[in-house]
Amino acid sequence: MLRVLAVDDEAPALEELLYLLRADPRVRSAEGANGATEALLRLSRALDAGPDSPEAVDVVFLDIHMPGLTGLDTARLIAGFARPPLIVFVTAHENFAVTAFDLKAVDYVLKPVRRERLAEAVRRVSELAGAAREGAAAPAEVRPEVPATPAEDPPAEYIQVDRAGVTRLVPLTDIAYVEAHGDYARLHTADGEHLVRIPLAVLEERWAPHGFVRIHRSHLVALGRIDELRLDSGATTVRVGTTVLAVSRRHARHLRDLLIRRAHG
Repeated sequence: MLRVLAVDDEAPALEELLYLLRADPRVRSAEGANGATEALLRLSRALDAGPDSPEAVDVVFLDIHMPGLTGLDTARLIAGFARPPLIVFVTAHENFAVTAFDLKAVDYVLKPVRRERLAEAVRRVSELAGAAREGAAAPAEVRPEVPATPAEDPPAEYIQVDRAGVTRLVPLTDIAYVEAHGDYARLHTADGEHLVRIPLAVLEERWAPHGFVRIHRSHLVALGRIDELRLDSGATTVRVGTTVLAVSRRHARHLRDLLIRRAHG
């Protein structure tokens, strides 16, 4: 069973999280800390006491936005421990997901926390902690709020995304442009953004038949969503709705040719 430390500087949020964690039968104990300093002191005592002591901590449920040290700063410090606990981020902000998973977070739970979503995070932590205790190989790294490529691909005209624990298919026709984030890509649509665990180069190859074109090492654009191509002092940009994106020199000529051919049918 899990020994949990929950960290949040907002008392109501911390109390609610502790309530939900203590109600889970897989959680042996759940204690709270109201900030990074208190959490690090608590973890230092646990490290000194040893993994079999009552003070040991298996997993930290960690808020990101906190005064002083943020949750990301705290996670970096925890990673330097001799026996670091697992990390689950609990936050109201989606835009830190890539950084969080680069820090080897097990899960990324969005606020307001739903009971079933938290239970899924606890399940994943339990599997990893159990495998570590038994000396077995840990399950593959899980990144739930940032979906992995599905085992069974959706239709080619759609991409599967996961937002706030809800999986749905987004039509490619809804996507205006895509922004690279390392091994991830951020899809920009009229109703918001979606982060997927697929490199931009892969999407470029898959979506070329659907009218997407690479304009920069960081951007893939739906050709039909380009409202304006602008040349200014040798620099090329495109406007997609209200967003202006740079076009690299290596892609500029190809993009101009595509737009000319499109304009002429």
